[in-house]
Amino acid sequence: MNPFNNVKKQAPKAVLLLSSLLISTPWLSHAQLASTDQTAAHQANNHEQANVITQVKTYTCPMHSEVISHEPGRCPQCNMFLVEKLDTAVPAAEYTEHQAADHQTSEHGQTSAAKASTQVFDTSVPKADSLVDAPNNVAIIKYVCPMHAHIISDVPGTCPICGMNLEKVETGGNTQEININVSGSMQQALALKVAKVERDTLWKFVETVGQVDYDESQITHIHARVTGWIEKLMIKSVGDTIKKDQLLYEIYSPDLINAQNDYLLALDTAKANGQGRYKDLVRNAALRLSFLGLNDKQINQLTESKQTQYRVPFYARQEGIVKALDVRDGMYIQPSTEVMSVVDLSKVWVIADVFENEQSWIAKGQKAEIAVPAMNISGIEGTIDYIYPELDPVTRSLRVRVVLNNTKVDLRPKTLTKVSLFGGPHKNVLVIPQEALIQTGKENRVIVKQADDSFTAKKVTVGMMSQGKAEIISGLNEGERVVISGQFLLDSEASLKGSLMRLSSGHQH
Repeated sequence: MNPFNNVKKQAPKAVLLLSSLLISTPWLSHAQLASTDQTAAHQANNHEQANVITQVKTYTCPMHSEVISHEPGRCPQCNMFLVEKLDTAVPAAEYTEHQAADHQTSEHGQTSAAKASTQVFDTSVPKADSLVDAPNNVAIIKYVCPMHAHIISDVPGTCPICGMNLEKVETGGNTQEININVSGSMQQALALKVAKVERDTLWKFVETVGQVDYDESQITHIHARVTGWIEKLMIKSVGDTIKKDQLLYEIYSPDLINAQNDYLLALDTAKANGQGRYKDLVRNAALRLSFLGLNDKQINQLTESKQTQYRVPFYARQEGIVKALDVRDGMYIQPSTEVMSVVDLSKVWVIADVFENEQSWIAKGQKAEIAVPAMNISGIEGTIDYIYPELDPVTRSLRVRVVLNNTKVDLRPKTLTKVSLFGGPHKNVLVIPQEALIQTGKENRVIVKQADDSFTAKKVTVGMMSQGKAEIISGLNEGERVVISGQFLLDSEASLKGSLMRLSSGHQH
């Protein structure tokens, strides 16, 4: 056997083995190095993460801002679901610690929410018929979410939507009251204040506005009782002051001339034939002149002078102010023509408006005090002279008339005034502060705090309101406590719960 041939056959195997070793060694070294670099980088990142600030989400309670968590869950105070807040930076170590605690709380909250949801939704809602068939003296207890009225349960629990505790509501029975339970902390948060129903004396007192007007009983309308022409008019314009017996105008009238001639003829006839049977003729002729507008002085002057006047003067029978003037010199007038109107301002009226709900105690003869700020006048005393029988259809107010003396003519018609009306007292009546009333237009309600510190809404009948207090005719008893601050929130809660009362009458959606 040739040894060289053996060598030649084995040489290729050695070469291949050596080549494979040379090729594989750099690859192994590179993989080893890459693995080492990744491990170092991971350790470096973990080390860096332990020292840097990590951005995490924060959750808080909508009702209690002091409750803060880094995981979704429920508020430990009101059971509401926590809502996400703005991102807050916290150390990673602290975040890990909180995360572990919040995870347990979240699991517990989710378990409770699932139980509450199952308890609420799996409980069958009673039909209206079953509520109607319930005895009248038996109250049906339901549990309702304060935020979501459609969540109704027969057993206590929490709302599956917002997480709040379901509130207890009694429906049915003979009672018309709706009880509202509010915790002490919630009462402080709502700043609830109460006041006692007590007996007091309410004075009738109203402050309103009015207007000075003419005393219509002091207005005189002057008409000529004959046809003729105004020959001389002494009054020039509206507003002129007129004295008693002052000459107003002179008129030429054929009717007056004929009446004067008939009177003179009757005088001559009676004088010639004796006073016997012609005495009545003279008296009737003189009476005719009086009815046509001549005064006694003018008739006596005609009797003495025996001369007919062609321009007959007419004089003022009272003093006053010219309110209207409808004629001028030379105008033809008839008995239907109003020559002028004169008003005496020694007395004036003040017409005041009283609100509709205050008319029950306004009476004739009550005292009133008038002030005119525009003229710097105050303290004028008067009395209610008349109450008009109907209300103003636009303002829904009642008009009241007060008569005032105005001898110095200080008060001018159409001037605005302040009117204070005083009435007698209402003694020993039940009163509450006026701010305790909840006025809806259809009815008046108050929120009453009961002995067990729960609240209920009651309808009341209100009488007079004065001095910041309201008279209670029915609905409350002396000593009860009514809410005077925050009652509107409680009334909203009562209205929400009152919707369940309609279930007992067979109305359900």
